[in-house]
Amino acid sequence: MLTLFLHACLLVLVLVTLLWVLSVFIKNVSIVDLFWGFGFVVVNAFYVLTSGELNARKILMLVLVSVWGLRLSIYLAWRNLGKGEDFRYQEFRRKYGPERYWWISYFQTFLLQGVLMMIISLPLLAISSGTGSNTLGVIDFIGIFIWLTGITFEAGGDFQLAMFKGNPKNKGQVLDTGFWKYTRHPNYFGDSAVWWAYALFSIAAGGYWQIIGSVIMTLLIIKVSGVALLEKTLVDTKPQYHDYIRKTSSFLPWFPKK
Repeated sequence: MLTLFLHACLLVLVLVTLLWVLSVFIKNVSIVDLFWGFGFVVVNAFYVLTSGELNARKILMLVLVSVWGLRLSIYLAWRNLGKGEDFRYQEFRRKYGPERYWWISYFQTFLLQGVLMMIISLPLLAISSGTGSNTLGVIDFIGIFIWLTGITFEAGGDFQLAMFKGNPKNKGQVLDTGFWKYTRHPNYFGDSAVWWAYALFSIAAGGYWQIIGSVIMTLLIIKVSGVALLEKTLVDTKPQYHDYIRKTSSFLPWFPKK
């Protein structure tokens, strides 16, 4: 398992370094966001295809992780390409100055994302190198159900938000219908659910401590780069968002308050 993990680390190091070089040439660090989902597809495929004989769970993971990761990267590419560098990276560029930020971005953004990717991918490593049963059992089918729930909320939430933003009449308004009626962040909830499904597959394969990857992913979504960051921005820019907060569950889907 350790050898497989270290080889995957080397692969990710090469990929994020090449991506960083490209970002320096085009002066756009935002391309790192497009790599997030695709990177997990590459890492998981590496685990599956180099860890020995294929089994039903490995093949299942090859399909599920590829669907999740490619959908996310394609969606972010469709949403972000042609719109310039994200405001977060523009702020860092102003803070450090263009003459320094080009190399600071490698450690602050690209290398950091690679490290997080490897830690979060631990459940995927356990699935491919686990010592548990190779046949699908009850835990696997529960995982499939949770994965389907998660991808439905994540993809459905993204689609509804894109349609909402695409209508000029909704400018400055708050989306509170569809999936967004039951949680303020259906896409983030869905993303977290997907990773807890991977945690269940990991347990089914005999990997228990490796679910720390799913725990860290959820903490990042809720406390760091997802819910917390977005809520702060929306509260400051949309006064009606306060009413939305009072009646709508923050993360786990639930019926709205009257």
